[in-house]
Parts: sequence; structure tokens; C-alpha cells
Amino acid sequence: MMTEVLANQDMTDPAKAAGPLRQVAPEFAEVYEAHSRAIFYLCLRMLGEEARAEDATHDVFLKAWRHGDQFQGRSAVRTWLYRIAINHCRNLQQTWAERHISTTDDEFVLQNTLPDTDSPLRVLEVKELGERIRHTLDRLPPEYRLILLLVADDEMSYDEIAKATEQSADAVRGKLHRARKVFAAEFRKTA
Repeated sequence: MMTEVLANQDMTDPAKAAGPLRQVAPEFAEVYEAHSRAIFYLCLRMLGEEARAEDATHDVFLKAWRHGDQFQGRSAVRTWLYRIAINHCRNLQQTWAERHISTTDDEFVLQNTLPDTDSPLRVLEVKELGERIRHTLDRLPPEYRLILLLVADDEMSYDEIAKATEQSADAVRGKLHRARKVFAAEFRKTA
């Protein structure tokens, strides 16, 4: 894909070196357009803040651009991007977690999920349910939380999750089963 375009070009001449970028840029723009929203929401769920999620999303696509030659086509581009995003967010969490407490920006989530026609009571109910879900997810082990988010929010298959998290599909099935049980037990405690 991107590597083929770059590999077939003479990079010694600066005038010719700009050519591959012009050829790759529209293709990469399509990849960004197709996947940036999903990557943003994954980063938002993992990091808990809109600004950090935006920064992380840009970082993910920058890494994908810089390391496009490492994409071997053994998985979907989406899965490859999710793997980059998961690793990047985990790295950010490790360096950030000890210094800061992060929460999801409830107002941002509400603005992007509720239609304007909902009654104030319905808005309150959805907000309370969202808070219960978020608090429950926050109490889960990070691996369970990630698998639940990938299945629920992004509707990824077991095979896609396995590739994105570098484990077998059977391991994903088992962990998802346990994660759902733990989530249900923790969710009941929030009532």
C-alpha cells in the first residue's frame, strides 16, 4: 500500500521525493476520514478527557503515517490503527495515572449522544445511567474495560479484538465472558 508507492520512487532527487507524498496523501486522508472518529472515541473512553483524546488521536495517525511501511496487510487497517491507539493510550495512562485523576467530560458525551428532542427527565435518566456505567467501567481491570469497549462501542469481532490486543480469539472470548460477569456484578452495586 503506502510502502509500495514509496519503494518505487527515486528519493535521491528532491523534486521526485515530493511525488510519493502527493500520491500517498489522498490515500492516507481516506484512511483518516474513515477511522478517525472511531479512534477518537476509543481514546476518549481510555483516557477520559476530550482534549487528551484529540491529542492522542492525532498522535495515533501521525504514528501510522510515519510507520506505514510496517503495515503488512495481515489484518485490516482498522485493526492496525486500533493496536496503535491502544498502545499509545496505555503509554499515556502509565505516565499520567499517578499524577492525575481523569474523568469523562459528561457534558461532551451528552451533547454528542442525546437528541435535542428528549425531555429533561429523559436527559437526567440517561445522564445517571451513563454515570453508573462509567463508574462501573472505572472499577474493572483495564483489560476487561478495554475488551468491553471494543465490543460494545466499536462492534469489533473476536478476531479483530484478538489482533488489536495481541492475543488469541479464544482468549478474547474467555476474557469477554468474565468481563461481562464482573461488569454485571459491579453494575448491580451502583443501584
